[in-house]
Amino acid sequence: MKILVADDDRVSRRLLENTLTRLKHEVISVGDGPSALASLLGPDGPRLAILDWMMPGADGIEVCRQARAKTERYVYIILLTARDRREDLVTAFDAEIDDFLTKPLDIVELRARLRSGERVLGLQERLLATQEALRREATHDRLTGIWNRGMILDELGKAVERARREHTPMAVLMADIDRFKDVNDRHGHSAGDQVLQAVTTRMRGALRRYDDIGRYGGEEFLIVVQGCDAALAHQLAERMRTAVAEQPVVIGDGALSASVSVGVAWTNAAPASPDDLVNAADAALYRAKRAGRNRVEDAVA
Repeated sequence: MKILVADDDRVSRRLLENTLTRLKHEVISVGDGPSALASLLGPDGPRLAILDWMMPGADGIEVCRQARAKTERYVYIILLTARDRREDLVTAFDAEIDDFLTKPLDIVELRARLRSGERVLGLQERLLATQEALRREATHDRLTGIWNRGMILDELGKAVERARREHTPMAVLMADIDRFKDVNDRHGHSAGDQVLQAVTTRMRGALRRYDDIGRYGGEEFLIVVQGCDAALAHQLAERMRTAVAEQPVVIGDGALSASVSVGVAWTNAAPASPDDLVNAADAALYRAKRAGRNRVEDAVA
């Protein structure tokens, strides 16, 4: 583990540094408060710090306060001090100090404090990982990994507001996998899932980095493209359609052909409502289906 040691007493700092190195830790050693704070706020700053209470520039309490206020990454902070008055302890805990090491340094005590800090940091990492997993579960489609219906509609709402504010055009694309029910009926739902995943990957690869794509429902997808006129929106839809149809989807030892029909709804610098855009794109999609599938149809919302 990377550990910051901040102490203006060179002998004390060197002793602590050597001890931590023998315990297989990576040590960053500084002698004043501002240097300690700069290290904690760095992009790859340590997750555990041992700070002397009294240091030039800023004491350990002040470094802790500023670190808590200026970074979201949690750092387990141990205060190194000879003070043991109740008022001092209250002051330190009010500053959100996590633990204490008393001077002179005791190796057994140091190891116990480090184990406690590592345990807290490990618990926090697992909690953050769980929160991120729950957030992703709530915003992404589990099968394809793209936005789910709720999130793509949220992104559409934001895009419409941005287009109104900045007076720029935008478009909505509605794509549907052709004859997808036949894939499920003839080859099973596992094959259908593989087709969905492959088609999603191809469509996303054909779009621009900042375009948004989400699974609208079943085999239907909603794509939000900003800052483009009708011609560019149609071009993006054609590029996406071609990417899907140009080669079959490999399913086990076989392969299945796949294609999408796409409806494009474009609006100018005074954009229509999100519902109007979706409805216009949906109507264009059904025209593409009726006209033979594997094609793009346009509409103005």
